[in-house]
Amino acid sequence: MIEAKTLARRFPGDFVFGVATASFQIEGATKMDGRKPSIWDAFSNMPGRVFGRHNGDIACDHYNRLDEDLDLIKSLGVEAYRFSIAWPRIIPEGVGPINEKGLDFYDRLVDGLKARDIKAFATLYHWDLPLALMGDGGWTSRTTAYAFQRYAKTVIARLGDRLDAVATFNEPWCSVWLSHLYGIHAPGERNMDAALHALHFTNLAHGLGVDAIRSERPNLPAGIVINAHSVYPGSDSDADKAAAERAFDFHNGVFFGPIFKGAYPESFMSALGHRMPEIEDGDMATISRPLDWWGLNYYTPMRVSDDATPGTEYPATVNAKPVSDVKTDIGWEVYAPALGQLVETLNARYELPDCYITENGACYNMGVENGAVDDQPRLDYIAEHLSVTADLIAKGYPMRGYFAWSLMDNFEWAEGYRMRFGIVHVDYETQVRTIKKSGHWYKALAEEFPGGNHI
Repeated sequence: MIEAKTLARRFPGDFVFGVATASFQIEGATKMDGRKPSIWDAFSNMPGRVFGRHNGDIACDHYNRLDEDLDLIKSLGVEAYRFSIAWPRIIPEGVGPINEKGLDFYDRLVDGLKARDIKAFATLYHWDLPLALMGDGGWTSRTTAYAFQRYAKTVIARLGDRLDAVATFNEPWCSVWLSHLYGIHAPGERNMDAALHALHFTNLAHGLGVDAIRSERPNLPAGIVINAHSVYPGSDSDADKAAAERAFDFHNGVFFGPIFKGAYPESFMSALGHRMPEIEDGDMATISRPLDWWGLNYYTPMRVSDDATPGTEYPATVNAKPVSDVKTDIGWEVYAPALGQLVETLNARYELPDCYITENGACYNMGVENGAVDDQPRLDYIAEHLSVTADLIAKGYPMRGYFAWSLMDNFEWAEGYRMRFGIVHVDYETQVRTIKKSGHWYKALAEEFPGGNHI
């Protein structure tokens, strides 16, 4: 086991250690204080979409336990908290009236962080699109990008004076491909044309969101959080290497290219450009506004082989076998070197600003025994990936912080409550929080860290 004290000394004094959550996954209170349904409320209540038809109605009851949970974060000794804001609480129908009670809740959250000397890293969109916007097509409609711009401006006007950083989107790969092409996340579409529309309008919304942030708070650090994929070919064959390049463009390049280069990848446009929505004059300039930082969410590598089946749609790949035989309880391969190689590859291909690891963690489903949770595999996972992050810093890469996913067990999207990522255990019957072994280790790391938020 890597000792917390030893690892802490490998990070510079201005590095930030934090924990992360998302609104729909923890808040509950889906019908309180003017909030209206999101696409995830509808999706969760449809048979066959989410494990056990679990939903977010109660989740971790964070909405009603805010102070308790902020005290929990403080007790872990971390310096920062990454959370997301629920659009359906702020502008319940996506457009139209602003809900003051929704803004009041996030006022209390941010003020509570400030009172506890914890940095506030906000994410504007973590997948809970107001359900009413589906009437216009949701993310497949250009109008949603402009609705997002107004929402972003509304939030920053109210909260921006107390935020330390803000991200427009969390993991657009999920809300584009996983939600509109693979059908695994809300709204559950399985349609390439829908996904391509969602892709461009999400990218456009990001750029419009950056403009909105800067119009209200020019000095507030603005960025985006991307779950970039570390893509490896399944073999050394030319066909598999070409497949890996196509996969890189499809899974990474369609976000990094527009945002950091002002253009979609050539291979992607050659294959699918004719099915994209109209890219209007000025769109790419808006999407590629300079950013102050970007967030990387990393969990597991992607391994692909060429799919030579005639008529197979771009990127024409199939999953290849994992290299490591270590897997988490959700079935994801554990391979820490991929994190370092991914950061190096992305920095070689794009001119990137400062980077935060905004999510990293592992699913292990150990329960409470004798008042404790022994989740040693999660502890090892976090320690190994932090060690890789320290290596990147030693090589000169601008890695500025690390947020463990997640602060606590929560609603894990299509997996419902059966998969647990928290460093704090949640008993969903009683809402009792129990810090796991990994959480105690992470607390020791944060407290040993020379620049940390010492209690």
